[in-house]
Amino acid sequence: MTEAQPFHRSAPESPTVAELIRYGANEFEHAQLAFGHGTGDAVDDAAALVFHCLGLSHDDATAVYDTRPPPEGVRSALAAFAARIERRVPAAYLMGRMWFAGLEFEVDERVIVPRSPFAELIAAGFEPWIDPEQVTRVLDIGTGSGCIAIACARRFESARVDAVDLSQAALEVAARNVARHGVADRVRLLQGDVFEPVRSEHYDLIVANPPYVSDAEMEALPDEYGHEPDLALRAGGDGLDVVRRILAGAGERLEPLGALFVEVGDGDVRLQHAFPRVPFLWLEFEHGGGGVFLLTKHQLERHRADLCGAG
Repeated sequence: MTEAQPFHRSAPESPTVAELIRYGANEFEHAQLAFGHGTGDAVDDAAALVFHCLGLSHDDATAVYDTRPPPEGVRSALAAFAARIERRVPAAYLMGRMWFAGLEFEVDERVIVPRSPFAELIAAGFEPWIDPEQVTRVLDIGTGSGCIAIACARRFESARVDAVDLSQAALEVAARNVARHGVADRVRLLQGDVFEPVRSEHYDLIVANPPYVSDAEMEALPDEYGHEPDLALRAGGDGLDVVRRILAGAGERLEPLGALFVEVGDGDVRLQHAFPRVPFLWLEFEHGGGGVFLLTKHQLERHRADLCGAG
């Protein structure tokens, strides 16, 4: 079998599914690819591509590992491996999909790949900080593919969700996902900057996975991140440009028992330094991830002077 370059070793002849995954993982490791776009390592990345190219279900993984796919399926998987290595394209973009909170979402290079620890919070209904039975209005800032907004709509079945993004191109992808998951009657997509499209609205829950990468960090990111929209990642000199605006405006848009949850990733130390008097509660996650803080409406109002200052 002749495979596309730039493979380090020749692909196995007539491989099983497991052998094809193992081959891809070894090649990815040799090429020193970066992971973290919805998959955790080289094996996860290779398995996702193989199952996608062969049209297999992950629910049947145990039963298919020892089967031998047809030659055209193997060629398709090898072509995906080559694109992953040569162009450093995240596997999610090669597949055109990624999973979040147990749901499948359409993705392309107009949106970042879903990978937020918010999935764990949504599954728990944001308890114990929020009473899920009382959630009727949710705001998702920086919705991208719509994954967080849609997952919230599925979790809070009687809630209406406003999903805001500055990028009209991202909202086009989100609209496809909203229709796919049948929540168009409860998820409203709005184009604009942070709170601009929802000036007079109030919410029980505000969630945000905004841009939070500093200019210096952007320069150091692996090539895979270059396929994601710069607008969804870059947030100024210290990575806090968008987060500052969220903090300044969230309090007045929350209901009395409402709360704000924001992901800032590795920007947690910078945020605490910028607002030393604000009592951010940093959440811990059973399934990995971090950099997510919680502030209640009461805390936001109490520290309004700090949050609306220079920071």
